[in-house]
This record gives sequence, C-alpha cells and structure tokens, in this order.
Amino acid sequence: MRAFRNCFSLKKPKPGFEEPSILAAETHFTVNKVEALHDLFKKLSSSVIDDGLIHKEEFQLAFFNNSNKQNFFLDRLFDLFDIKRNGAIVFGEFVLSLSVFHPRAPEADKISYLFRLYDIKQTRFIERDELKEMVSALLSESDLSLSIDAVESIVDKTVMEANLKCDGKIDEEEWKEFVTNNPYILKNMTLPYLK
Repeated sequence: MRAFRNCFSLKKPKPGFEEPSILAAETHFTVNKVEALHDLFKKLSSSVIDDGLIHKEEFQLAFFNNSNKQNFFLDRLFDLFDIKRNGAIVFGEFVLSLSVFHPRAPEADKISYLFRLYDIKQTRFIERDELKEMVSALLSESDLSLSIDAVESIVDKTVMEANLKCDGKIDEEEWKEFVTNNPYILKNMTLPYLK
C-alpha cells in the first residue's frame, strides 16, 4: 500500500534514501543507529554541495577538514563506498559500506572488503605494484616516512608470505589465509563507536 501511495506522492524522497528499517535488516545496525547515521550523512552530504549525496570532496573534507587534499587511500575507500560507481555516495551505500566496519561484522566480510581495497585494478588479484601503492599510501596517511628500500622490503615480505601459489599475484583465497595468519591487518577494519 505504501509503495502505491509513494507513486502518487508529491514529496520526492532525497536521492538514495532508503528506509531505516530496510537498511537495518541488511546491515549490523539497529534502526536507531541507521537514523543516527542518516543525521551524519546529511551533515556530510551538505558540507560542499547540498544535494543529498556525498561527493569525493565532501568525503575528503570529513577526514581532513580540507576538500582539496589528495589521498590515494581515501580515493580507494571512496570508490568502494560508491557502490553504483556514479561518483557520489547515496545514503544506502554509506550505511552498507560502514556496516563492514561494525564490530559484529563477520571477519570474512572485513577480509573481502580489504582485498577489494587493495585490488586497485579490479582484476581479482593483488599484484605487487598495487600492494606497494597501498602500503605507500597508508604510510603517507599515517605520516610515517620510510625509505624506498624499507617499503620494498615490506612489499617483498608480504608477497612472499601471501603468494602461496608463487604466481606473482595474490588471489582472494591467499589473501584470506595471509590475513588470518596476520590478524593485526584487520585492526582498522573495526570502528567500535559504530556499535
């Protein structure tokens, strides 16, 4: 009945707005938490352009208080939040993406999400150059400065440990085993305040 009424409603919903109860059923959030996330979404989505969407500049502004600062890691994260690949994040994408960081999200979901983050070329493999680019971005994000040789050593050691098939690339199965053996990698995949 509600769907029928919505067809004739003069009030247009905001782009990408989904019912909190539906999003709560699809995620690890309660309806109240989804509603609180909607308040946060509204604040973020109106920080540069007030159109009910989070654009890359607004995403960057939320993290850096500067919409012009370029950050490869943040660009990758934005790309994963932008599920529809249309250059903007709608509320449903925001909630679904944040759900993987929920303390009750399964570890397998976190591992898979992290794999997609590192799979820059979207080939279903993490290649050495992708790993190096992400390690460099994470170090830069953390304001850590390591020599090129130290970064190369980290990347070489990771590839050696993770690439069990010795084919020069890490597939999702190898990644899962690597992360399971090195659980500290998932440390930043849980945001306790989302509980």
